[in-house]
Formats: sequence, structure tokens, C-alpha cells
Amino acid sequence: MVTDQALRGLDNLELRPAQGRPEPGRIARKALAAAWPKVLAIALVLLVWELVTLTGYRKYVLKGPGPVLSDLWQQMQHEALWATIGWTLRSAVTGYAIALIIGSVIGLLVARVPPLRAAVGSIITGLQTMPSVAWAPFAIILFGEDNSAILFVVILGAAPSIANGLINGVDYTPPLLLRAGQTMGLRGFALYRYLILPASLPAYVAGMKQGWAFAWRSLMAAELFIAIIGQVSIGQQLDVDQQNLDFAGASSVIIVILVIGIVVDTVFTKADLALRRRRGLLDPAAAT
Repeated sequence: MVTDQALRGLDNLELRPAQGRPEPGRIARKALAAAWPKVLAIALVLLVWELVTLTGYRKYVLKGPGPVLSDLWQQMQHEALWATIGWTLRSAVTGYAIALIIGSVIGLLVARVPPLRAAVGSIITGLQTMPSVAWAPFAIILFGEDNSAILFVVILGAAPSIANGLINGVDYTPPLLLRAGQTMGLRGFALYRYLILPASLPAYVAGMKQGWAFAWRSLMAAELFIAIIGQVSIGQQLDVDQQNLDFAGASSVIIVILVIGIVVDTVFTKADLALRRRRGLLDPAAAT
């Protein structure tokens, strides 16, 4: 005779994987599997770079990886580089945060109000395809050479992508799911809060990620055009190196720009993977 205690024990087995501490060797293998493609790509870039340098092409200007990395290391020893990075990151975070609010509000309104979509839906897509550098002269005319002009360019670069991401997410919410929510009594704000926004979250996160990419690119373009007295940004430092024909300095700045972009992209990628894992969109066998 099967007892209640035995049945409860069987219920606890219910296809749930054992929750134990991950093995150190398994963590090391996953870290190695994630790291070696990046390391190999960097090594190939450095190898091609060095080979081009050895050919003697533009030998009086072009510097190899050694001098450039040495110049970057020397700059990292001084506070000026970190102050420059800090100024640019403050502008990036501020502009992106404002763009996130504006893009989210516009995206939600356009997605759910048909007349508004007919009026401005295509304009949002047109703004998304607009080269960010084209807004720099317009921003200087409006705001002068001020930080407001830089933020203006960043916001116009990022907000359309964020809005389109949310619009696409709302558009792909299944009608059956909407009817089920309405049947359960969800109306107005509650319908958005508990159904539409959670359902559109994957596309929204993708739009946020793309919006950051546009914001970072727009910021670099704006800083190259807009020189603020008393403030030295990454883009302005790159412009100074270009005027001085300083290949090593310009390459060091480009490496800094690339590293920051990769780090932020990694954060968004991790958030996207966590969201997909939570919703069961990842193959458990492939994820382990």
C-alpha cells in the first residue's frame, strides 16, 4: 500500500532538476567556452594589424599594436583620460535615460491609438534611419555649442528605436491573449500593466538595446562636432588627435570607445538571455 508520505515524495520529484551548487570545473568550462572566441578574434585583429605595419604602408603615420597599446597604458595612468571617459558616460546615460522615457511613452501611445499611428508611425521609422551626424548642425543652431545640443542629438538618435521596439512588441501581442485578459476583467491601465507590457517585453528589450547602440553612435558624432569650452570628451579628444596626426592617440581613443560599447552590449545581452530563460525560450540542454 502506498502511503501519503511516499506520494508526497514522488510529487517532489516532478521533473524538477536538482538544485545543487554548480561544479567549479563546469563553471570554468563555461567561462572558457565564452572567452576563447573573443580572445581569438582579438588575436586575429592584432595579427593583421601587425602584418600591415610590417609592410611599411604609411610607415611615418601608421603605428603597430605595440606603440598603440603602450600609449593607451600611459594614458590610463593619468586622471585626464578617466575624467574624459566620465564626462562622456554622464552624457550617454543622461541622454539615453531621457530617450528611454520619451521613446516608451511615444511607442505606447502610437501602438494603441490608431489615428496617432497613421499620423506619426512612418515618421518614427524615418527618424530612426536619419544619420545622427545630420542632427549636429541643427542642434548647434538651436542650442549653441552646449551640452544641451549633445543631449538633443543623443535623444533623437535613441528614442525612435526604443519606440519602434515597443510598438513591435505590442503589435505581436496575440489577440487571443488580449481577449482572455479582458474576459478576466483587465481594462485600461491594468490591461497594459499586467498583460500588454509583459507580453511585449522581449521586443521592448531588443529596442532598448538597439536604442543604446544608436545613442552611443550619436554621442560620438555630436562630440566630434560640438566642442564645449572647459569640457574634454572622448569625441573631442579624438578630434584633437586627428588634428595632430597622432595615430597612436586616436587608436587608443577608438579602443576605449569600442570597449565601452562591448561592455554595455554585454549587459543588454545578459538581460535578454535572462528574460528568455525566464520565459522558457531557451533550450535547457543548450544553456547548460
